[in-house]
Amino acid sequence: MGHDDPATTVQELTTDAEWDAAVPLLRQLWSDADPSFVRSWREEDGYHLFGLYVQGPDPATLVGVVGVSVQRVLHHRRHAWVHDLVVDEPRRSEGFGAELLAFVERWATERDCEYVALANHRDNEAALRFYEDAGMERWGYVIEREC
Repeated sequence: MGHDDPATTVQELTTDAEWDAAVPLLRQLWSDADPSFVRSWREEDGYHLFGLYVQGPDPATLVGVVGVSVQRVLHHRRHAWVHDLVVDEPRRSEGFGAELLAFVERWATERDCEYVALANHRDNEAALRFYEDAGMERWGYVIEREC
């Protein structure tokens, strides 16, 4: 696992309480997003949000989240698109991000996906290094314009 915590679990977040617990973590990635907007992602077709929990003596602690869906865009055939992957800032560099990414790869394989893909913000060099160190390759650029 790469971290010193005794046990972790990944589970899909499906209840209001689980989503409410995930919003502060998601806002570490999407700091300009309003909490109600982040909660609205729950209504998106095909979007799945998973939480990584560290087991403790009391309730487990949510240390990271990953939002994914199955897509068919870009040069990929069927692939898992990572919308969001964030580990709580005080717990970064403990191996939890790699654990979440490995979970997504297993999840994708179970759904007959050929790739795992994502977009990385151009100013987030630390995240880009993380993904490249995890064996992911840059394929191209996301180009966009507001309508």
